Amino acid sequence: MTSGKKTKAARSSVAAARSSVVTKKSKPWGTIIAVVAVLALAGSVFGYAYSKISEKNAKEAALAQWVPSDTNKDPSDKIQGVVKKEYPAGKHVQPTQRVAYDLTPPYGGPHDSTWASCMGVVYTKAVRTENMVHSLEHGAVWIAYNPDQVSGEALDKLKSRADGQQFTMLSPYPGLDKPISLQSWGHQLKVDSADDERIDQFVKSLRRNQYTYPEVGASCDSSTFDVDNPPAFVAEKPGTDAVPMDGGVVDNQETGNTASVNPSAPATTGSAAPSTQPSS
Repeated sequence: MTSGKKTKAARSSVAAARSSVVTKKSKPWGTIIAVVAVLALAGSVFGYAYSKISEKNAKEAALAQWVPSDTNKDPSDKIQGVVKKEYPAGKHVQPTQRVAYDLTPPYGGPHDSTWASCMGVVYTKAVRTENMVHSLEHGAVWIAYNPDQVSGEALDKLKSRADGQQFTMLSPYPGLDKPISLQSWGHQLKVDSADDERIDQFVKSLRRNQYTYPEVGASCDSSTFDVDNPPAFVAEKPGTDAVPMDGGVVDNQETGNTASVNPSAPATTGSAAPSTQPSS
């Protein structure tokens, strides 16, 4: 009897030990850690996306004051450094003529009858000035930069403001006295950095601003302008036979040639219907 009791007691002890082992079985820490990691990653992604959306909304809100309206026709008046000048429109020169522009880069005055395509084009080489100025008459913004001073990340930032943005064009401008210069018809702003917030303010204020450019509704798509092989920029100062800013006739005493705008040379026309207003 004693032996049977001991055996029963032993079995009870083993069962209790097994129950204790089951009770003390370790938790699935690997699974818990994995779940926590996934939740943390999801939270990080959500936080990043939220911050980017908030940043974009804040930027758009900040630029709202630069949108032209009947009560705020030229928002660029509030941008420090913008210079303005009145220019008569519609004065065209021949492809072989040069204009004695009064400012560098110019932002108004006589220009070639064919405008440079300004459908968000990033020109990798400097383009003939007389063609670029005509695009400004159509409401475009021209971002010019000194290729000796702007490259790499800074140039990429400028490209992002122009590439694919209708009524915008970017090109190098050798000899520019500042790293970056922005032009619209009758307006100019020169800055030192691609991070300058005034760049976006200028574009928002003046790109296709119906109150500030002469040929409202004109197209920026130029079917007669070769984007891949545009007329080359000429660095030399115009000679005495160049067309003056007022478009009047100038006699070259040395060659006997004269230069003037050609009133019978109408602007080359592209598609009649203008594209929709681009966003900044």
